[in-house]
Amino acid sequence: MEKTLIILKPDCMERRLCGAVLARFEAAGFEIQASKMTRLTAAQLREHYAHVADKPFYPEIEAFMASRPVIVAVLTGENVIAKVRELLGPTNSKVAPKGTIRGDYGTEMMRNVCHASDSPAAADAEVRRFFRPDEVFTPEVNRV
Repeated sequence: MEKTLIILKPDCMERRLCGAVLARFEAAGFEIQASKMTRLTAAQLREHYAHVADKPFYPEIEAFMASRPVIVAVLTGENVIAKVRELLGPTNSKVAPKGTIRGDYGTEMMRNVCHASDSPAAADAEVRRFFRPDEVFTPEVNRV
């Protein structure tokens, strides 16, 4: 079982699309193993976007992502990383096909509804960045 981290971005929160987006992931067979609403800090954002933190456009990303609380969640399932990214569509919502989450709800490159991990290594690092180990529930450990 693979895991991925998603962030329902400020545009998703503002437009009240969280339920619709999460429903698509659940309909695809993925399980939510952790979720919480949080306000991302400058330190978290700088670490999360370290690959572009030195670019001139980074302050705009940080301002957008810190503009309101977001929902971070851990999804699990078979081949979840690739399948979630396929459900989302391309990063640039303007070219994302209808039927994908970004094609249906996104409006531009940054306001694209949802972030998702792009590799197993990124998913592991991102889950650790936003969740303590005891916040991520696994079916075999947390059965009632």
